[in-house]
Amino acid sequence: MNTHQKHGFWHRYFFSLDHKDIGFQYMLTIFFMVAIGGFFAYVFRMHLAFPDMEVPLFGLVTNTDYNMLITNHGLIMMMWLALGMLLAVAGNYLIPILIGTDDMAFPKLNKLSYWFFLISVILMVTSFFLPKGGVRGGWTMYPPLSVGDFGYNTPYATFSDRFFSSNSFVLLAIVFEFTALLMGGVNFFVTTLNKRAKGMTLMKMPLVVWMINIASVLFMFSVGPLVAGTFMLLLDINVGTGFYDPYRGGDPLLWEHLFWFFGHPEVYVILLPPLGILAEVISVNSRKPLFGYKFILTMTLIAAVLSMMVWAHHQFVSGIDPRAATVFSIFTIIISFPFAGIILAYIATMWYGKLRFNLPMKWAVGSVVLFTLLGGFTGLHLGASVFDIYAHDTSFVVAHFHYTLFPTVIFGSFAGIYYWFNKFSGRELNKTLGNLHFWLTFIFFNGFAFPLFLLGLAGQQRRVANYSQIEFLMQDPLPLYRQIATISAVILILTQFIFLFNFIWSLLKGKKVSTDNPWEANTLEWQTSSPPPHGNFKTYPIVYHGPYEYNIPDRDTDFTPQNEK
Repeated sequence: MNTHQKHGFWHRYFFSLDHKDIGFQYMLTIFFMVAIGGFFAYVFRMHLAFPDMEVPLFGLVTNTDYNMLITNHGLIMMMWLALGMLLAVAGNYLIPILIGTDDMAFPKLNKLSYWFFLISVILMVTSFFLPKGGVRGGWTMYPPLSVGDFGYNTPYATFSDRFFSSNSFVLLAIVFEFTALLMGGVNFFVTTLNKRAKGMTLMKMPLVVWMINIASVLFMFSVGPLVAGTFMLLLDINVGTGFYDPYRGGDPLLWEHLFWFFGHPEVYVILLPPLGILAEVISVNSRKPLFGYKFILTMTLIAAVLSMMVWAHHQFVSGIDPRAATVFSIFTIIISFPFAGIILAYIATMWYGKLRFNLPMKWAVGSVVLFTLLGGFTGLHLGASVFDIYAHDTSFVVAHFHYTLFPTVIFGSFAGIYYWFNKFSGRELNKTLGNLHFWLTFIFFNGFAFPLFLLGLAGQQRRVANYSQIEFLMQDPLPLYRQIATISAVILILTQFIFLFNFIWSLLKGKKVSTDNPWEANTLEWQTSSPPPHGNFKTYPIVYHGPYEYNIPDRDTDFTPQNEK
């Protein structure tokens, strides 16, 4: 550990094997992708609210533009932001230092995973500049929208014409990204099993380490069919096979099954790491032991298994047998019980605790409130096939998955960033800007997403470029709801520039931390310097306690560091 020489910029940000540097590389790359996805959201939201107006910084939005914008917004946010931030970034930053080791088990494989991720980003961005523009078939890439016409109307198109298309490039980008995340998942799992500090049994690991590993294993088990299906879709586009062409014995519904067999477990892949982050933040700021550590872990494992059994609730309107639909409805309702148990355990942790409402805690509580009351609760409605047949592909579904994903992916990520920023940077974020960022995000996210419930119940279908052409959707107050949602979305996007400024300024010029353990936390990362050195610890720590032993009797302090005898 002590022989490491300080690297220059090029080596650190392109060839470093240190897990913290790789985590930072992932984070910067994802910030770049989020900027693109956020801009796309701004453009199409403005178009929906004011359909005949030229959108500032873009111009007039055509129907083709609209399809491209919503497709790529969904792809970027689901595939690159959610999966990348909550597996690659969280896993790289947290696992080695929380389990008391110097680095990943396979540092070179870790580096290779980032390069594959970077290639996926390059392919994705390049797809916008190909001759026919970005992919336009929806983020779920359903054929025939993602294939074209299977070559019937373009029989003389060359292989080059088909390969250098946005559909091919996006599918290749997804394959490269999934390969990167599989490399990372193997690394996380092997590191956790084999490199824990002496004395750290599995039941003494912080829950966030458990959650990231369970999410990684769930990703490994569920992603295989989609990777196979992606190659089949690439062959349909480029070679002329007919896996999804009903005229040649194929079936477009096959893609739906392959996609959602991964797509719904993916929701839990990106849900579990932020739930782990919430466990750390809530326990520390409640000054109480985490309620039901083994119970939460058991519920998480049950939910991971059940998540593989609910995919067809996305297909209630695709001709599914009603008897099969009932089975998937039942499993969808059952899977809510483990998550209800986890949330109740977090509430029990806060109950009668000495709560500290600092910035990480505000993000954590906001995440619990919004995810529980409006994300999970409305999921029960959509899991019932009778209601879903009416609400399917309406704005109600858009509101539901934004209330499911935004409080977990975004609020959970911000809870982690505000909690661990001073540890990994050695500097403090500005609290005034942080509070402004939180409250504006909380208010205007609800201002954007809640009106979509009302619009969906009124019958507003999603993926319609211009609602002014549908008479009943122009009756008051529906246009007003669209405008409220759009104005709130624009302010929500602009609010993130407050965070970006705070992040960059604090990273470069922020106040240096005065203590290595400002939260008075137990876990091992707070027992080393801020920022941690190469190798994380001067000497390998020895673990004597669990991660959540707060307010233990007969102690001078209300916290018990894991490495303290």
